[in-house]
Amino acid sequence: MTALHLWLRHEVRATERRTPVVPDDARRLVEAGVRLSVEDSPQRVFPIREYEAVGARIAPAGSWTSAPADAVVLGLKELPYQPGELTHRHVFFGHAYKRQPGAAALLRRFAAGGGALLDLEYLVDDDGRRLAAFGYWAGYLGAALAVLQHRGTLTAPLRPTGKDELDATLRQAPDHDEEFTALVVGALGRSGRGARAAFATAGVDPSCWDLAQTRDLDRPALLAHDVMVNCVLATTPVPPFVREQDLDDPDRRLRTLSDVTCDVGSPLNVLPVYDRTTEWADPVRRLRKEPPLDLIAIDNLPSLLPRESSVDFSAALTPQLLDFGAGGAWGRCLARFHEASREHGLEPGRFGAEGESRRV
Repeated sequence: MTALHLWLRHEVRATERRTPVVPDDARRLVEAGVRLSVEDSPQRVFPIREYEAVGARIAPAGSWTSAPADAVVLGLKELPYQPGELTHRHVFFGHAYKRQPGAAALLRRFAAGGGALLDLEYLVDDDGRRLAAFGYWAGYLGAALAVLQHRGTLTAPLRPTGKDELDATLRQAPDHDEEFTALVVGALGRSGRGARAAFATAGVDPSCWDLAQTRDLDRPALLAHDVMVNCVLATTPVPPFVREQDLDDPDRRLRTLSDVTCDVGSPLNVLPVYDRTTEWADPVRRLRKEPPLDLIAIDNLPSLLPRESSVDFSAALTPQLLDFGAGGAWGRCLARFHEASREHGLEPGRFGAEGESRRV
């Protein structure tokens, strides 16, 4: 069987500093016989020389479009709009299976080129648990930014930092700081654990809700908190947690809403009160002026702690890359891609679900 050829691409989003494979794990891949090509990327938190030092072949940014046909292109966030036909197997967070805006267009690009999407969100074990995720750090940053915004100390534009520096900021409450109530929804998952840890660092003891509390939602109790962090990753439609009419509830105490999940535009969105995410340059949007309600909805939060989040993610992903093949978790990824393609009336390309000649 031909050795795996991984092609680590440059991220086109200017604020994306993370990488799915860090240099220490790149060494493991190369030593295991994986052919590793790494695109130059000045914004990546790890410099390209560290990949070259462990035996990776260096390629120009964006050159994955002309990579060998058998290469597996590895990234994190969205692809550039061109080429219109995607011929390779791509591993990244596609956000294309919940009917999000742009989902159909992305799947059509794969259908046109005969390639395949192996979505990292659906890289799961036999019990459906994610095998590699940034959730903890997303929750940590979502809660940290909510604390700083509610205290009036969040400054824009946001910039990448390290955990020690961020934690020192969280511990430094302003002199006029008053105690406030906070709520983490989805508190038992990865993101929820991260949010709880950030609140603890800031000296805040949040209310923690999970399935038991959201199954029969006490919306007045939700709105009675000053700060809410949403960490729920819905897989089936559920009644929204906060509705448009709730924003005008005269009893609303909620002032800061941080949406870690960012399912905006999807029918699975549990916070259908905004229509676009916020950005590093302008991280907060005011949804209501009086009483004020501020929204934070950044869809690449872990990139604000790029080194820590990349190291953790890479440690979880590397064993899966070393076991890359037609069955198991990667086979489930491919099957989910085929299912999503059929839902849009598209035919799978040359990377089929079965057969030795149609391997993952």
